[in-house]
Amino acid sequence: MPDPMSVASGVCAAGALLSSWQLRRRAVRAEAEISHLQAELAAERHAASHDPLTGLPNRRAFYRLAAALLTDAAGQPLIAVVLDLDDFKQINDRYGHAAGDQVLISVAERLAGFAGDNLVARLGGDEFAGLLSSPTVDRRWIDHSTRRLAETVAAPIRLSGCSVRVTASVGLAPVTGPAQLTDALSRADAAMYQAKSLGGARSPRQLVDSAFLAER
Repeated sequence: MPDPMSVASGVCAAGALLSSWQLRRRAVRAEAEISHLQAELAAERHAASHDPLTGLPNRRAFYRLAAALLTDAAGQPLIAVVLDLDDFKQINDRYGHAAGDQVLISVAERLAGFAGDNLVARLGGDEFAGLLSSPTVDRRWIDHSTRRLAETVAAPIRLSGCSVRVTASVGLAPVTGPAQLTDALSRADAAMYQAKSLGGARSPRQLVDSAFLAER
């Protein structure tokens, strides 16, 4: 006949093992729930700061990130860039909004490739912005970079059954500190609109911040 004390001891040990196993299962479930919530939070933060179509930072994130970059720039020249597509409405009217979306995605990819590790963003609609590091603010360097950017955007974009070309008007303005960011973007925006008004039909158009270059 089994010893009652041994039986009781075995029951207690089995109960302890079961309790420990249940606790481990609860801990694993809790860790999984925490990981899931953290992933959801990260996704929500990303969605709140990024353009859903192109994946670039949105306007709010651009200003926040640009201010941080300017704070840490340590005197390195930085150039604010504003880029707006020319006659973009014609793409939507002729090929449809799905084609227009594809054009915006392609332009965003080209702008990001041109900028490399620098900050670029979609401000809204067909307007993009960037904050690019520059080895110099020499006029020749800025002219060359502006032409390269305009040519990069103007390369053919493949759509279903056809290819289209879009051109962009570009405005640039140097910026040296967080307090000057808004002013530099305003000057770049004004230069972009002046470039748009001066440009020939369907040709690459760009305008350097001439007021600043005159001081060099």
